[in-house]
Amino acid sequence: MYTPLDGVRNGNDREHMREHMGSEYRLIASFVSLMMTAGCESIPNVEDMLNNTAPSRRPTVVDAEGQLSPGATKKVLAGLEREVGPADILRKHLAESEAITGSPLVVGNTVRLFSDGPSTYSAMFQAIERAKNHINLETYIFEDDTLGRRLAELLIKKEKEGVQVNIIYDSFGSLETSDAFFERLRDGGLKVVEFNPVNPLDVKLKRRWMVNQRDHRKILVVDGTIAFTGGVNISRVYSRSPFRSSRPKSPEVSKQVWRDTHVQIEGPVVAEFQRIFLKTWAQQKGPPLPEQEYFPALKATGKLIVRAINSSPADDMATIYKVFMSAISNAEQSIHLTVAYFAPDGQMLKALTDAAARGVDVTLLLPSVTDSGLVVRAGHSHYEKLLQAGVKIYELQGALLHSKTAVIDGVWSTVGSANLDWRSFLHNEEVNAVILGDEFGEKMEALFQKDVAASRRITLEEWETRPFIHRVKETMGRIMEYWL
Repeated sequence: MYTPLDGVRNGNDREHMREHMGSEYRLIASFVSLMMTAGCESIPNVEDMLNNTAPSRRPTVVDAEGQLSPGATKKVLAGLEREVGPADILRKHLAESEAITGSPLVVGNTVRLFSDGPSTYSAMFQAIERAKNHINLETYIFEDDTLGRRLAELLIKKEKEGVQVNIIYDSFGSLETSDAFFERLRDGGLKVVEFNPVNPLDVKLKRRWMVNQRDHRKILVVDGTIAFTGGVNISRVYSRSPFRSSRPKSPEVSKQVWRDTHVQIEGPVVAEFQRIFLKTWAQQKGPPLPEQEYFPALKATGKLIVRAINSSPADDMATIYKVFMSAISNAEQSIHLTVAYFAPDGQMLKALTDAAARGVDVTLLLPSVTDSGLVVRAGHSHYEKLLQAGVKIYELQGALLHSKTAVIDGVWSTVGSANLDWRSFLHNEEVNAVILGDEFGEKMEALFQKDVAASRRITLEEWETRPFIHRVKETMGRIMEYWL
């Protein structure tokens, strides 16, 4: 008999408790936040938006020199249409995306894909070592561990070399990192901002104390020419690669190996990630930044088309949610989602089951072990409906899945910080990169299939035999999923 989630974490595991606001902390914080607010935010109804967007609208396309002419834009879109298929569907999707995000399609980029912590950190450290002008780092978790101290030493070293270093870290995500750690960075000359401090007793705070709104982004911009984004925090949980050791493992060992995805981007779209960082700095009333070349002239480095998508509760738009809904609703062949925390609302659940009903291969790659048991139970409460609709569900074995990615029809890909849950869509600052084209889509698809090969498929027959106590926990998770 299948017993789901035998690997739910021990509540004393500090590392896992902080990422995605660990279950015990998160529940306490949520009830406090609930008492402090008059009502609940809601995910917008996107059905009218999806039905009424004019498919003939031509999206804005820019390159290193600025906005493309109508003729050049037509050539770019024609190339995409050859990859995707019917032109009307592509144009409708692109028009919706621009209407949602307000951000352009940017051509002329290169994107490197990383599937674990060691390769991500290696590339990040190399870029930081080569920095000449400035380093902007935004992260949810900044650990005071071996890795965090190594990064801190490098950043202080670069500051001494005349490179301006600016850091935004989330107060809750880095709750167990001592103030002394960040003071040492400030003493080294770095500019450091604590996002939405969670100490309600600090009378010096000039902002309203908020537990719920967190900065879940992971952005690194070096010299305005290289950007990194994805799901990887600054934490020792990424010290081991899930692809360098045999599987399967015991649940306890699996929790110690995190599987995540990150990207390195070069080209004109880097300026969009820079703007996101600087906007957050200004909104958090960070100290004045020294004059630096934050927006150097950027040249085309490749052929990839990238859109930077920023989502913030302050904007009241649920931007990333709308982008996902648009992409899923316009899928024709395949929807392959890798999600660490899956707690969809009714609209997204319907979009996924509708896609399966029209013959789209809808496959979800989800965790088998987790650092946040209740939110995964909430996701489990939707399994039966999804499986009945023909959605395929796999659970990764041998590692804790923390990746947040999608590849749709082999040509629409996204890597970022946003999960498919209420917290990411409504309560967090999130950022995703959307990459168009089959060149990068093939890499994403290959990585997805590699993970599927290391996963266990969940069948409807197995799922219907799960223990009654798991059904009870699923109900509890469903009741609390808005706050998880």
